[in-house]
Amino acid sequence: MRFVPDAEQVAFGRVLRRMFAASDTPSVARAWARGEHGPGLALWKRAAQAGVFAPAAPEALGGVGALPVELAVACVEWGRHCVPGPLVETVAVTALLAYLAESGEAAPARAWVPRMCEGRAPVTLAAPAAGPYALDADAADALFVVSSDDELRLAPGHGPVRRSLDPARRLAPPRPGGEPLAAGPAVREAAARAADWAAFATAAQALGVGLALLDRTVAHARRRVQFGRPIGSFQAVKHRLADALVGLEFARPLLDAAGVALAAGAPGAAAEVAAAKAAACEAAYATARTALQVHGAIGYTAEYDLSLWIGKARALRSAWGSPADCRAKVLQGDILHQ
Repeated sequence: MRFVPDAEQVAFGRVLRRMFAASDTPSVARAWARGEHGPGLALWKRAAQAGVFAPAAPEALGGVGALPVELAVACVEWGRHCVPGPLVETVAVTALLAYLAESGEAAPARAWVPRMCEGRAPVTLAAPAAGPYALDADAADALFVVSSDDELRLAPGHGPVRRSLDPARRLAPPRPGGEPLAAGPAVREAAARAADWAAFATAAQALGVGLALLDRTVAHARRRVQFGRPIGSFQAVKHRLADALVGLEFARPLLDAAGVALAAGAPGAAAEVAAAKAAACEAAYATARTALQVHGAIGYTAEYDLSLWIGKARALRSAWGSPADCRAKVLQGDILHQ
C-alpha cells in the first residue's frame, strides 16, 4: 500500500504547524501541568477553529465526515508541538457518540458533538480500554464514563488529580453516579470503536512527538562541540540518530495503513491500528532514549524543554494499549483472517 498526502492534507498540516509554532507551546504545556488551563484552552479553541476535531465527526453532527487520515495529520502536529489537553479522549468520545447515534441513541451526540467540534466543550473519557483514570478531567466540561457493564454515563465530577509520567497529562478517577446516557450491547460496540480511534490518534500523536525529539536532537548534535568537533560527526551518534529515524519512518506507513482501514471500515482495522500504535509509540520511546543519551545531563533536567517531549513519549507508550496489548491484538487479528 502506498499513501501520498494530497494537497489539502499537506496544507492542513502546514496551517497547524504554523499556528502551534507561534503559540509557545512549551509554556502552554508547563502552565497546564500546574493546573493553569487558560492558555491551553485558548489554544484548544483556535485548533478547533482550524479543523482539528472535525475529521472525527460525521457531517450531520458538525464535522466533515469520519476522516482518520486527516485526523492523523492533526494529531501528528499536536504531538510535534507538545500541545496539552485531552485530544485523544475527545476523538474517542466523538467516535463513541457517533456510533450510538447510528444505533438509534442520537440525543447525546446531538447535544455534545457539534460543541466539541467547535472547541466549545472540551471533554474526556474514562473507559476500560484506557485504565481507571480520565485524562485532564479538571479541564473538561464533561467526563464521560464507560463502565465494565456496558453503561455510558456522565460523571458528576472527579477525584484527586494525579500526575502522569508526563506532567502535562493530569489524571483523575471519575466519581460514582451521574447521568446515565445509554446501556447495553450498543455501548459495548461503541466503546470498542472509540478505543480503536483513540489508539489511532495516540499513535499519530506519538509519531509527532518522536519527530520533534529527533529534530531537536539532530540540532543539538550539530551545535554541541567536543574534542573540537560537533558531536554529530561522531559515528556512534550518527548510528543512534539513524536508528531513531528508521524506527519513525517504519511507523509512518503503518499509521497510514491504519487510517485507510479505519476509513473503509475494514474487518482488520483494529489489528492495523494496534500495529501502528505499537510501532509509533515504540519508535517515539526509542527516540526519547536516544535524545537523552545525545543531550547528556541537560536532557534529564525538567527545566529543559526536551523533557516535555520525553515525558510524553513515555506516557503515550502505554496510553490506550500497552505494547504487549497491541502486539496481542495484531496476532489475534492475523489468526482471525487466516
